[in-house]
Amino acid sequence: MRRFAVLLLALSCTITVHAAKPVARMRVAFDRDGVNALQAQGMADVAAGRTITVDDPVRIASISKLVTTIGVMRLVEQGKLNLDADVSKQLGWTLRNPSFPDRAITLRMLLSHTSSLTDGAGYWNVPLGSELRTLTNDPKAWDSAHAPGMYFRYTNLNFPLVAQLMERATGERFDLLMRRLVLEPLKLDACFNWSGCSDKAIQHAVVLYDDKGTPQKDDLHGVRPDCPVIVADHEACDLARSKPGSNGALFSPQGGLRISVRDLARIGRLLLNDGTLDGVRILKPSSVRILTTPVWTWNGSNGEIGEDDEPNRGGFFCSYGLAMQHLASGDGKHCRDDLFGDGRKRIGHSGNAYGLLSGLWVDRERGNGVAYFATGVANDSSGAHSAFSAIEEQAAAGW
Repeated sequence: MRRFAVLLLALSCTITVHAAKPVARMRVAFDRDGVNALQAQGMADVAAGRTITVDDPVRIASISKLVTTIGVMRLVEQGKLNLDADVSKQLGWTLRNPSFPDRAITLRMLLSHTSSLTDGAGYWNVPLGSELRTLTNDPKAWDSAHAPGMYFRYTNLNFPLVAQLMERATGERFDLLMRRLVLEPLKLDACFNWSGCSDKAIQHAVVLYDDKGTPQKDDLHGVRPDCPVIVADHEACDLARSKPGSNGALFSPQGGLRISVRDLARIGRLLLNDGTLDGVRILKPSSVRILTTPVWTWNGSNGEIGEDDEPNRGGFFCSYGLAMQHLASGDGKHCRDDLFGDGRKRIGHSGNAYGLLSGLWVDRERGNGVAYFATGVANDSSGAHSAFSAIEEQAAAGW
């Protein structure tokens, strides 16, 4: 029997939240065959006095992009999506950078953040009944200095467009499509914007706190949200008004996945096992190779390697594939992306939103990985050997 190292450090119900200490943190280490170490510390819900567990679902932030892309690759395998075709035909309208009107934008560019889109016009603020193209029609949505395919800029808006392409290819709403393509085949009690998660998952939702201990997201009190999408003021939450293929932002494909770290480890094991999990094939090995191959690598001038909301985090992004960060890709000076501090190549994705920091990382050569998150923490570059935070370096190594 596999030996489990389990550490459960419960805080009292009268916890006092300090900026320097996470409200909660979770870590699961795994290999190709299963989980081999679990750590859980802190509170899922301070007001309710509920201690965190490894099965509590959390809004995992940008790791959602990686999971969304697994769904994309299933549709590519079925011939319903093409990574290198002009997306305009499938969208039903022309997607072009106004400064480069003759340069086609492809799905591969959207997935690798080389599309020349920016978040200057927004990416999540498109309510039910509105169309996503209202954002792409805004000149602020575009990088006027760099043509599509030539420059990396991490941009959330890429992924609502990806979700919209998925809907156009299938006629299915994104949340339902991801349930069919990825979440149910992998036996995950996970969902986007709480649509499709079980009542048990709702009751165990992790509240997201900022670094001052103030609730920011998913303070559900055990009750399913009235509406899983954004609606305009005085509008009803009638999902029948949602027309697949018109507003890919509705279910937050860029960051809205709710999932536990135990289930996140199953995603990591899928990548370690070349597209199979517990004997069930989800992706072809060739699709996993496409996912895990860099599309962009920093050459000194071909991309933004920091984060817009934390400019001091220089060297955070230095190599990127299809919704896949590549770690330890640089020289340790300009590219400070060696989260683990051991020089080994790893792939996966980080997450950062609403006081949460998260990560899913696998070492495909050694066949192991780690999934983690912390709540109530600042997004900073306080790490000792990387542009990640000290909290993330601790999570990578175990505490």
